[in-house]
Amino acid sequence: MINVTFTIRNKMKNLLLIISVLLCMQVSTAQEESAFQDGEWFKFKMSYSGFLKAGNATLSVDETKLDGRPVYHVVGKGWTTGAIKWFFKVKDRYESYFDKETGIPYKFIRKINEGGHTKDIEIAFNHKTKEALVENKKHKTTKIITTEQDVQDMVSAFYYLRNNYDTEHIKVSDVVSLNMFFDEENYNFKLKFLGRETIDTELGGKMKTLKFRPYVMAGRVFKEQESLTLWVSADKNKIPLKIKADLAVGSLRADLVAFKGLKHPLQMEFD
Repeated sequence: MINVTFTIRNKMKNLLLIISVLLCMQVSTAQEESAFQDGEWFKFKMSYSGFLKAGNATLSVDETKLDGRPVYHVVGKGWTTGAIKWFFKVKDRYESYFDKETGIPYKFIRKINEGGHTKDIEIAFNHKTKEALVENKKHKTTKIITTEQDVQDMVSAFYYLRNNYDTEHIKVSDVVSLNMFFDEENYNFKLKFLGRETIDTELGGKMKTLKFRPYVMAGRVFKEQESLTLWVSADKNKIPLKIKADLAVGSLRADLVAFKGLKHPLQMEFD
């Protein structure tokens, strides 16, 4: 039981992290029309082995200004609920401010409490000098770290790729990669396209989806061969619908259960 609980804890942390950004990575040529807009909001339900509720997560988009520049401000929240909360309490908050036109991030905030493990980090990106100013508010330290070309943070990447890549011509086994910066590290995120599938959703109908598997560098945020699968809507919205993590015992999954403010009509099939 102890080993199972430990595994669930680790997977829970990873799901709350990736729910903010890995659920909707796309590949191919650029789109002309935006996939999202001001006021878009998602809510996800997380469960263990399909029946034990583990937590919730939300993503919200608002237009604002940062240092006089028009930006989108996205807030991602994740928290444990129910029985899992007694074993491992999580309360995470991620924020990103990125350019409304180009999608490049200017500021990223990560404030988390995961079973007593806390972080409070703010990152300011300078894309001209390719540097990130990392302020660790918990330890009262600051660092300047060189970043890669066209770097994204873990939240802005979700929206950048929704707006700049389509899925019209992708083929099974195609891989998309992206430069990301997280905490104090650069890493190369990769996502493999597994195919198209129609699935039952928690929204009351079936939807045509694009199925992906994420891969990242071992020893970074995730394990290299993480058993994760994710499904996104195969329409203009490209919304995250489901993510599943296979465990040694059972599985952990996140399902989209509510939304509002979509830019395009939702393409759903009803029995």
